[in-house]
Amino acid sequence: MRRFFIFAAGIALAASLPWLASAQLVPQPTGSASTVWNPWEAEHSGTNQPLRGIHATGNGVAWASGERGTVLRTEDSGYMWQGCSVPEGAEKLDFRSIWAWDAQTAIVMSSGPGEQSRLYKTTDGCAHWTALATNQDANGFWDGLAFSDEKNGYLLGDPVNGHFTLLRTEDGGEHWKSVTSKDLDLAGQKLGAFAASNQSMVLVGPVMGKVTVPWFGTSGTSGGQHPYVYSGGLDCGMQMAHTNPEQCLTRFWSFEKADVPMAGASESQGIFALGLRQDPDGSLHAVAVGGDYSAPSRAEGTAARRDPKTGKWMAASKLPHGYLSSVAWDAADNAWIAVGVNGTDVSYDDGQSWSAIGDDGYNAISLPWVVGPQGQIAKLTRLKGK
Repeated sequence: MRRFFIFAAGIALAASLPWLASAQLVPQPTGSASTVWNPWEAEHSGTNQPLRGIHATGNGVAWASGERGTVLRTEDSGYMWQGCSVPEGAEKLDFRSIWAWDAQTAIVMSSGPGEQSRLYKTTDGCAHWTALATNQDANGFWDGLAFSDEKNGYLLGDPVNGHFTLLRTEDGGEHWKSVTSKDLDLAGQKLGAFAASNQSMVLVGPVMGKVTVPWFGTSGTSGGQHPYVYSGGLDCGMQMAHTNPEQCLTRFWSFEKADVPMAGASESQGIFALGLRQDPDGSLHAVAVGGDYSAPSRAEGTAARRDPKTGKWMAASKLPHGYLSSVAWDAADNAWIAVGVNGTDVSYDDGQSWSAIGDDGYNAISLPWVVGPQGQIAKLTRLKGK
């Protein structure tokens, strides 16, 4: 999202570079003597470039990404992080999102205005990269990337001509098609998504074969309204889904827009990350974290949870201790863990209440790892009392 100028601590925006707003380049603290608890053990990344993308695939494999075309990879649970080759022409790009499947295969996405939003893919452990797509719309800005399997995925971008950009692939990113729906029209509102940690969008499902549907969170509005969560769905009917699935996936998308009681009085505020967890009985639990990146120490409006029975979003009863940009479910500890420039917060009651457990600043989380503003990579050791 790229809409405004920054004049205080926040997503660093010089007046000459207004497009960096959605890039969320916040001047970020790296810790202090007042740490409540530090559940993270630092690892050597080999870079001092800001990192905002992290994706753990399991079996000790994880990928990270950041500014100046930086991509890192580990195959041994973080004992050693390998610096990858930089895709040709990507030396100045800011890789905000990375999605990987194993130690060999990953897609990385840069965020920026117009052609500075790009996709690259590797299938040989980042020795070589193939350019997949470049944003051809000068007014566009890509914010997030998510896949449900190695073939099916979505790309979320800021609105262009009053309509959210949402693209879908069913061949691993080789080709992309627009998801069109009147529900994605803004009707005059000024909304966007944040490219803070590749968590403005998550996937729910499957709903048809292997096809999932996207949910995504938005910024607030200049009119002072709350941010929203858009939840996708298909309305094509069972017969069409079986007889003409391509038409169903092209023409029959719907999105519900839910008001979320979080900070939303300006475009610097809103939902920066969504987290989803589905119970065996199908109950869908969701949390949203964010706040105001221009006032990262402000706790007001930083977290909300969705009631799985009613679908209504409610503000957390005990808020995190400041702005947060990323969240993940820790199944081992039955807890949500969220990170931001002020540190780490944890919730043991499904997002109703949060407690600070550390003040080292990080940008993004994919358990057991977090990444930070000066090339920091750290791994979860244990939560306090565990």
